[in-house]
Amino acid sequence: MGEKGVKKLSTVKVNECEDLYKIVDNLNRTLKDRDLMFGLALDDQEREKMVFTIYET
Repeated sequence: MGEKGVKKLSTVKVNECEDLYKIVDNLNRTLKDRDLMFGLALDDQEREKMVFTIYET
């Protein structure tokens, strides 16, 4: 049986916000049964920016 991959649906760069991880965590907990996953990371080039990504699993 083949393994299903993760597909990136959308990415957006936003200003850094210390509480944004709480929203991402809430989205992951709430929507995991809909095959969606959310990610948040500091931007490599602009450290004051964060990259928010939506994936389909």
